[in-house]
Amino acid sequence: MTQRILLTGGAGYIGSHTYVALVEAGYDVTILDNFQNANRSVIARLEDLTGQPVTLAEADVRDATTLASLFAEHVFDAVVHFAALKAVGESVERPLDYFDVNISGLINLLRVMDAAGCRKIVFSSSATVYGVPDETPTPETAEFRAMNPYGQTKISGEQILNQLVAADDRWQIGILRYFNPAGAHESHLIGEDPRDTPNNLMPFIAKVAAGEVEELEVFGDDYDTQDGTGVRDYIHVDDLARGHVLSVAALLEDGQSHLVNLGTGEGHSVMEMIAAYKRASNRDIPHRVVDRRAGDVPIYVAKADKAEEVLGFRTEKTLDEMCASSWAWITGPHSQEDPDGEDNT
Repeated sequence: MTQRILLTGGAGYIGSHTYVALVEAGYDVTILDNFQNANRSVIARLEDLTGQPVTLAEADVRDATTLASLFAEHVFDAVVHFAALKAVGESVERPLDYFDVNISGLINLLRVMDAAGCRKIVFSSSATVYGVPDETPTPETAEFRAMNPYGQTKISGEQILNQLVAADDRWQIGILRYFNPAGAHESHLIGEDPRDTPNNLMPFIAKVAAGEVEELEVFGDDYDTQDGTGVRDYIHVDDLARGHVLSVAALLEDGQSHLVNLGTGEGHSVMEMIAAYKRASNRDIPHRVVDRRAGDVPIYVAKADKAEEVLGFRTEKTLDEMCASSWAWITGPHSQEDPDGEDNT
């Protein structure tokens, strides 16, 4: 019998790619999204990509009544939980909103799941839980260091889930800590294209290449790295989506909870990223070096061997493939659809 997955925040950047990967793996997937951080047109694109209608519940994850009705209508085997606010800078300005959506929303979802007897969940976490780590590559055993409200919500989410499992062994959880998602689907139908100032390096470089932003600011060139600029671990969003499919499968097949980093285990500097995007776009990337940002670390790379050991997960796509897919998405016809004035993130 086909297993059914609830995908909260499934119309967003990572969620939409995971939807495609889950459908291709044979799962029956329902998306729950309030479209606060997603473009409604992505639903039609997902239907084009998969060749089948999308089952969609347009609702907020904090809406217990709608969630309960959804679980009464469908028997879900597991949940993949993306629905959350995710901008670090915004979280500093609006901490209560982040605690409300990211923590209250998770608790509300877990209560409804428990009442419905669905106790398997894959949780979207982040490398931000490490703050400024003592070691790199950074292992899953590194201590929590919240540097901002967003990071604190991810730490709190993990702690809630772990304490829930400790209290009730009927629960199984997969916690996935992402490093830096990048790129777009090979179809060029879905991808990341923020309409406002991007929070991440690649979409910012893409806007510079496209002429939407005048230049890129490089925060420091005097780090102890190969070219003096900060080094980060970038993972193709399709690889990241595949990691979620493997996590879901592990929970459904052996019921073993797990916590893993999802990254490549390799780092690329800002200048390497600029060079790779220049190759992909055949455009100049104007940039200038400015002062370091407080809290930035020279190198931030995942220790990625546990994901392979536990889930059989290894990344497949290169930095050049990330940049090429990003540019194909940014310059494609679907990237400009914006009926709601919202971004597909």
